Amino acid sequence: MVEQIIAVEIFAIMFAIIISEKIERHWVSTVCGALMLITVFGICRRDPAAIWDTLNLKAFVTPGFWYSGGKESLSSGVNWSTISFLFGMMVMVEGMGKAGFFRWLCLRIAGLVKYRALPIFISFMIMSFVLAMFIDSITVILFLAAVTIELGSLLKFPPTKLILAEIFCANLGGSATMCGDPPNIIIGTSLGYSFMDFVLNTGFIALICLIFTVLYFYICCHGDFAASGEVTEYPDPKAAIVSQKGFIASSCIFACAVILLVTHAVTGLTVSAIGIFIAFVTLIASGREALSLLKKIDYKTLVFFIGLFVVVGGLEATGILAVIAGLIERICKGNAYLMIAVILWISAISSAFIDNIPFAATMVPVIQSLAATSGVDLPVLAWTLAVSTDIGGSATPIGASANVVGVSIAARNGQIISWGKYLKTMVPITVIVMIICMICIYIRYL
Repeated sequence: MVEQIIAVEIFAIMFAIIISEKIERHWVSTVCGALMLITVFGICRRDPAAIWDTLNLKAFVTPGFWYSGGKESLSSGVNWSTISFLFGMMVMVEGMGKAGFFRWLCLRIAGLVKYRALPIFISFMIMSFVLAMFIDSITVILFLAAVTIELGSLLKFPPTKLILAEIFCANLGGSATMCGDPPNIIIGTSLGYSFMDFVLNTGFIALICLIFTVLYFYICCHGDFAASGEVTEYPDPKAAIVSQKGFIASSCIFACAVILLVTHAVTGLTVSAIGIFIAFVTLIASGREALSLLKKIDYKTLVFFIGLFVVVGGLEATGILAVIAGLIERICKGNAYLMIAVILWISAISSAFIDNIPFAATMVPVIQSLAATSGVDLPVLAWTLAVSTDIGGSATPIGASANVVGVSIAARNGQIISWGKYLKTMVPITVIVMIICMICIYIRYL
């Protein structure tokens, strides 16, 4: 009982400090992870073996970490598959950004629609959705928002409305694939789902939602874009390419990553193996720039993940997550429709205000326990958790990292997006899309 109380207190303190944003979150998760190991596993349980099991360093020498016939090596504690895959994607994205790939793509698509504001509005929403399926949504918004402000000034349309649409589509696109958003990576690597499992399930739901999303933003914003001006001189997309050699190399590596992810259930390569391979190839292709590329990696996020997995591992080992699962089961009384609704709306609302990464990591063992005791299929609960945590964060300016980045870039360029303006635009479409997700899950799986 004492160890459970201590584990819950550590988790609650971690969450509270992360939400307050007083201290950088990687320091918070690291210190709380250390406290969990020392107090719960060391002092209360006096179980050194549990500490090593939670750190899970043996994963690197486990054959299933690299190759497992399409199924990931499942274990509690630190999920090194998630860490390795995130690292690989970070290295690849830094290489693509350094070569000018993203800016070139934005200007190229704008040129294809003759720099007309309304087609740009629609095409940039779709581009945000597609890019976020394979690239971290923060990176997608980082480049899209900057180019959007530039085009808004050129074509005389309000860039903030398009930035909001891009943010929502990036979060929606991130829900479509296993590598699109960190919660999906956690869910996929923890439960052994493949890239195509996500595409055929959450991807199908996200595509339906995209149609309604484009219609919503078109109805809300088409008047501002239809009245915008036209230009005779277009920016040259080729000018965005910093290095021709680097551009070609990064494009080929990106294509290789997509192919490996799509086929990894067939080839048997795990996402951790793919991530490390992609990082290695990117660094080799970067040559002398490899060291500077490594310096730009967001190591703070990786450290945050490690500490987070340790804290959640403590909750799982002390039985707290099983208690939460039992509480949800008693509320739902075995009703699959009610259980899905509870998980979906709690996840969506929570993700609008707190970081969806620790929430998803906490909920994975919960849905495993629910599936084992309630009879509801685990994949159904997994897809529900994925779409709700990914999309629910769109509702508020602090609900997802992409939201914070988009609003910040707009503010730095004199385009202020207030909380009121943000909520007025984003809350209705978030609610609409969550209702559509719930209906899709009911119709398809129950």
